[in-house]
Amino acid sequence: MTVNSICIVALDAYPLLTASTEAYYVGGESVQHVLLAHAWRDMGIDVSMIVHDQGQPAVQTVSGIRTYSMCARDSGIRVVRFFHPRMTSLVRALKTCDADVYYQSPAGVDTGIVSWFCQRRGKRFVFRIASDVNCIPGKQLITYWRDRKLFEYGLRHADLIASQTHYQQSLLRENYQLESEVVNMAADIATPCEPGEKDIDVLWVSNFREVKRPEAVLEIARALPNVRFSMVGGMLPGGEAYYKKVAAEARLLPNITVHGAVPYHEVGKLYDRARLFLNTSTVEGFPNSFLQAWMRGVPVVSTFDPDGLVNRESLGVAASSIAELSPIIRNLLGNATYLLETGERAHQFAIREFSATGVAKRYLDLLDAQ
Repeated sequence: MTVNSICIVALDAYPLLTASTEAYYVGGESVQHVLLAHAWRDMGIDVSMIVHDQGQPAVQTVSGIRTYSMCARDSGIRVVRFFHPRMTSLVRALKTCDADVYYQSPAGVDTGIVSWFCQRRGKRFVFRIASDVNCIPGKQLITYWRDRKLFEYGLRHADLIASQTHYQQSLLRENYQLESEVVNMAADIATPCEPGEKDIDVLWVSNFREVKRPEAVLEIARALPNVRFSMVGGMLPGGEAYYKKVAAEARLLPNITVHGAVPYHEVGKLYDRARLFLNTSTVEGFPNSFLQAWMRGVPVVSTFDPDGLVNRESLGVAASSIAELSPIIRNLLGNATYLLETGERAHQFAIREFSATGVAKRYLDLLDAQ
């Protein structure tokens, strides 16, 4: 099918789209929403986004992308707000957009609503898998049974399901008997800095939540007192106490700098200063942070390795446990040749496989083939 217009259901992406400094956390899917919106816009596609009301005009154009506001995240009275204003305002915005294709992620009740709308209106629906657990019944990070069932309804009725990895593709086939297409993540093109400009030994970037294991960075920093760590990330709604606890403990260590939440358009400067990027997650899909590091020639050290990519392509080192990370980091930081060669290999790999333009075109090609 020929695609002339695309609506991205990107409820949390408005602060990122407008380069706001007020947002205290940025989700990985919001990064993808904005990168794809820009890429499709540059290809001549009419792009719109549905976002939460954060005080902006109901309809607004930002850098050539129209935004339509549904209700604010906390609007309405508990229990009934599922129907009004949440469902009613989302459906109203979907109607107003009137796009050829609707793209939505991450997994949630919105998946079902957008899918239902597209079926009724004869529109195409693209759903993007955002995490491995999206593909495992009962493991999705969705609180209510009702919402999980609506998500699964939307998943089963999507015209195109995009997986981040072959592992997700196999999980989806095994658990839901559904086929998907592996579509790479999108990334901004960046240029690596010279080694002499780097004053952060190890950079960790993520929202502070238990599945990301930020407390593991403290454990590693205690084992490596001469290594300079920087932690970047904000608190999630409802996770304020956890953030304050971990951040306070980190600030007591002399070799950790806690930056807090840093806007997406500013965080690249910290990647530029880093020698290694560290990931300590237990659950992921395909981390945007890997792409930001690789684009800037920074090797990754991680307990998570999507499709075995880190080790297979020699883009860093993937470990099987937190205990392995300290000696790995120590050894890698002591090998300047390794850092330089691996960083250059990672940079070239990221440009070849993850450019936003190439990923956006891949979606259009898949839709055109249907």
